Amino acid sequence: MTKTIHGRAHGKTIELDEDLGVPDGQEVRVTVEPLPSPTPGQLPPGEGLRRAFGAWAGDAEELDKFLEWNREQRKVARRSIEE
Repeated sequence: MTKTIHGRAHGKTIELDEDLGVPDGQEVRVTVEPLPSPTPGQLPPGEGLRRAFGAWAGDAEELDKFLEWNREQRKVARRSIEE
């Protein structure tokens, strides 16, 4: 069985993002391939979306009000089409 799992190195310890699925104490071979570091100020792929989607998670009613207000503002700012 060969598996690719992402994780983070902390000194001599590697914290994996998911369970290996092998019995405790099982001997394994580890090959380490460092991933490129994100540019300072740049979030890892998908992180911006994850943060944005979770921003309103606990306040869905307020989100609905905001989205409705936003729709109405778009109608107000739209020029009418003259025939």
